[in-house]
Amino acid sequence: MSQCTACGKPLTLDIELDEEDEDNQGGTSSETVIPDSVQLQCGCYFHWQCLLDAYEMTQCPTCASNISSHSSLGEEQVLCNLENEGGVQEAYDILPILKEESYLKAFPEERKCRAFLEFCAEGDVGAILDLISSEEEEDAGMSADEEGVANPNDVLRYQDPLGSLSTGLHVAISNGREDIVWLLLFLASSLELQCFPPDVIQAAETLGASREQQTGKVDIRVLEDSEHRTAEILAQQLGGVWESWVHSGRLRA
Repeated sequence: MSQCTACGKPLTLDIELDEEDEDNQGGTSSETVIPDSVQLQCGCYFHWQCLLDAYEMTQCPTCASNISSHSSLGEEQVLCNLENEGGVQEAYDILPILKEESYLKAFPEERKCRAFLEFCAEGDVGAILDLISSEEEEDAGMSADEEGVANPNDVLRYQDPLGSLSTGLHVAISNGREDIVWLLLFLASSLELQCFPPDVIQAAETLGASREQQTGKVDIRVLEDSEHRTAEILAQQLGGVWESWVHSGRLRA
């Protein structure tokens, strides 16, 4: 079996089983071993985490070979053979993940913001509310000197520097997540309450979502991506389910 060129250990990962998994395996062991292998085009192997820890853009951390190539569309990519618990994926482009991890190494304070964008794409209302709640608790614990200072990483209005400056609203629209769009308008816009369907307001109250004071805050609907598109313009371009949203004017600040 090949070994990781970074740490020299076998390309496997020991993970602890939860109680349900232990029961399914007869309760014989609290751990299991799964494959954990990334083979770069240069031929070097890494554990996934070892690669993330040592990665330097488009160069192999071990042999310094150029591991980038270009797709048929001319876009840069880093292809690898990836094997993990989910199986084997050949010629898998890991460059987007590597870029994001490199960015988060430099700006670790933005992890919550990037998680927020993922939740918007996935339509995970509960996860968004949990994250916002944790942010509010942290804000409540700020010192007197920190109070009133604008937070550059306002989660609700975060714009993705790696994704064309998209906001969570852009992401939700791109992924067809109407429930997330309603939630973001409720939390981060000045859209009047009478514009919200009663079931949306009731659902927000049930989930414990409270509408923050908008005075002095940027309405999320005015934020533009790198192509100068507000969420409304993006919805116009996509059409489909968003046509009624555009016609209603709900996405216009």
